[in-house]
Amino acid sequence: MTTIRDVAKRAGVAPITVSRVINNAGYISDETRERVEAAIKELHYIPNAISQSLRFKKTNTIALIVSDITNPFWTTVTRGVEDASSEGGMSVILCNTDEQQDKLEGYVKLLLQRQTDGFLFVPISSDAGLVNRIRRRDVPLVVLDRPLPGVDVDVVRSDSEGGAHIITRYLLELGHRRIALLTGPLTIATSRQRLTGYQRALIESGIMPNPDLMIEGHFKQESGYNMVHALFERTIPPPTALFAGNNLIAVGAMQALHERGLHIPDDISVVTFDDVPFFIGKPFLTLVTQSPYELGWQAAKRLIDHINGTADGAPREIVLPVELIVRSSCAPLHARD
Repeated sequence: MTTIRDVAKRAGVAPITVSRVINNAGYISDETRERVEAAIKELHYIPNAISQSLRFKKTNTIALIVSDITNPFWTTVTRGVEDASSEGGMSVILCNTDEQQDKLEGYVKLLLQRQTDGFLFVPISSDAGLVNRIRRRDVPLVVLDRPLPGVDVDVVRSDSEGGAHIITRYLLELGHRRIALLTGPLTIATSRQRLTGYQRALIESGIMPNPDLMIEGHFKQESGYNMVHALFERTIPPPTALFAGNNLIAVGAMQALHERGLHIPDDISVVTFDDVPFFIGKPFLTLVTQSPYELGWQAAKRLIDHINGTADGAPREIVLPVELIVRSSCAPLHARD
C-alpha cells in the first residue's frame, strides 16, 4: 500500500510537504504543489481520512437521522440534505429509526463515538435528553420537522398547524361538518400541530370538535387502515370527510374505505398531508404539500454554518410555507344528498 513517504520520495520532497499539500496548510510553491499532486496521482495515493480526522478533530461528515426512509417525504428531504452537504464539502451518514426511541439513542451514541461533525435528526418525542447530550459534547445539531418545546435549538420545519387549518377549512367550505382526523402519535409535535389546526378551523366555523372523530395512531400505512375500521365501528353517523395526518396514513385509509364499499369522493371526501407514493395510480388526492427538498437543504446549510463557525445569531426556527393542492378526492356535501 502506498504511503505518504512513497509520495514524498517520488516528488523529491519531505513527507511534511506532502502533508501540507494534502491538507492545504502552510505555504507551498506552485511548482512543488504540482510535483506532489502529480506523484499522488501516479501512485494512486489515498490519504488516511481517519488519521486526518484525529489530527484536525473534523471528519467532514454529518449524521442525518430520519424516522421512516420508506416515506417519499423523507426520501426527498434526504436528497436536499445530500445536495447541500456535497456543496459544503460534507458527506452524509443516513440512519433510519422507524420511530423507535432506542434506535435513535443508539445511533446518536455510535455517531458521537465516531466524531461526527454535526447532527440533523427527527425527534420521536418531546424529550430533550438527546439534544442536551449532543450539546454537552459541543457538537452542532439542527432538529428537523418536529420542534421541541422549551429547547433552545435550531429547527427547520413546515407549517403543520397552518396546513391543517387550511385543508380543514376547505372541507368546511364544501359543506362538510362531520370531518374525521386520523393522526400520528400526539407525543410528536407535528401530530399536535395538525390536531390544533384542525380543531381551530372547526371552532372558527362554530363546530365543537368531536372526540369520536379524532383517532390517534401512527404515521404508517397499516395504522391508517386500522384507524378507518375503528372509526366506522364506533362513529354514528359516519363522517362525510376524512383528513389523513400524512400520506402513508392516507394510503392505508383508502384501502380500508375500499374494503367497506365506500367510493371517493362519492361517499366520502379524503384529504391528506403530502403526496402519496406514485405506485397507487394517478394522483387525485387533495392535499397540503410541504417542501421536503427545501427543508433538507435549509437544515443542512444551517448545520454546516454551525460546523464552520459562520452561523449568525441565536438558534432559529425556520418555518417553511405549505400549499393546498385541490384535486378530485373531495366533493361538496350537497352533491350526494
